[in-house]
Amino acid sequence: MSTQIIIMIICLILSAYFSATETAFSCANKTRLRAMAERGNKKAELAVSLADKYDRLISTILIGNNIVNILLSSITTVFFINLLKNGDYENYASTIATAVATVAVLIFGEITPKSIANDFPEKFAMFSAPFIKVLIWLLMPLNFIFSAWKKLIGKMFKVEDEDNIAQEELLMMVEEAEQEGDIDTDEGDLLRNAIEFSDLKAEDILTHRVDLEALPIDSAKKEIAQKFAETRFSRIPIYEDNIDNIIGVIHQKDFYVGSGITTAPIKDIISPVLFIHQSEMADDLLRKLQKEKSHIAVVVDEYGGTLGIVTMEDILEQLVGDIWDEHDEVIEEFKELDENNFIIDCGMNLDDFCEEFDIEVESDSVSVGGWVAEQIGNIPETGDSFNFENLTITVTEADAHRADEIKVERKVLSEEEKD
Repeated sequence: MSTQIIIMIICLILSAYFSATETAFSCANKTRLRAMAERGNKKAELAVSLADKYDRLISTILIGNNIVNILLSSITTVFFINLLKNGDYENYASTIATAVATVAVLIFGEITPKSIANDFPEKFAMFSAPFIKVLIWLLMPLNFIFSAWKKLIGKMFKVEDEDNIAQEELLMMVEEAEQEGDIDTDEGDLLRNAIEFSDLKAEDILTHRVDLEALPIDSAKKEIAQKFAETRFSRIPIYEDNIDNIIGVIHQKDFYVGSGITTAPIKDIISPVLFIHQSEMADDLLRKLQKEKSHIAVVVDEYGGTLGIVTMEDILEQLVGDIWDEHDEVIEEFKELDENNFIIDCGMNLDDFCEEFDIEVESDSVSVGGWVAEQIGNIPETGDSFNFENLTITVTEADAHRADEIKVERKVLSEEEKD
């Protein structure tokens, strides 16, 4: 009988081990484990290799857990039958054994070990990794059978593996890694930009036609030189008749030759330009610019008119943030006057604006200026204002039939108003 008690205790310990291992590998931060593995932690390296083959790992855990639980239940039943035979409770021996085994497994084999493993998932995963690796090897035949069975079921019910991780999941992983200290804020911003980059279209990052610095083909060389001096740009788009007919760009190095302006006709030094539709994805556009060895792409709308231009710098800024040189005019998009009053440049991205003020808007516009025009319902003028949720928005500067700058006054809501 003492042997039976020892076997039951061993089975209960193994049940607790399997339950804790399952929770540990499910909750463990793989980013943290990989970081420790890269620093030379062998147990972390083993845990990562086991986690990468999760199906085989979980199959081994479930097989082992079921074996010990069934064995525990059987031994407990035999123990109580022998203990209670020829007594008043002999007929209830199986029921008592089932109740005792169930309570013991529930408390000591499930709830307690899983709670502990959930608090220290990485440590327990590394602790259990060597033993579970041996079990995987011992249970390899059974794992093979279950793997084949899974494939058969998948074919029968046409189950498709979903290996692609949703963008939201990736962003959450970056956020978690940043909070855990595995990456710093700058690295987190870079990763977020890279993840969100695939969703960007040309129309989201272009310089609109009203902001273009372009010249007609019949411009005098003096006028072109003045434009280069004013803008500090290295390339100037050239159009024929109107801005909707851009025929190419003039590069500064082609315009200035030696110690002066080139004597060649302007049409001879114009470089061709890439034309793209407004719905072109940013990553596809980047590849096209690289392939064509071009720096500028002209974005056309559904009617073939010029919507704006996208430069290589515009695309790279979506990944690494604003790129400034000594000639750039620094534009402060968001300026805080006091706790509840702000000055906003209307070129600010609308999503960034909404995030800053914790509001949700439904708009097709990319910029704050476009959204302001939608809210006002006509061409914005200085002094126009409207209310949106807890914000009072006033146009402080307007030019070229659009708002350039707005003032945002935020009203602090009481608890009743928030409810």
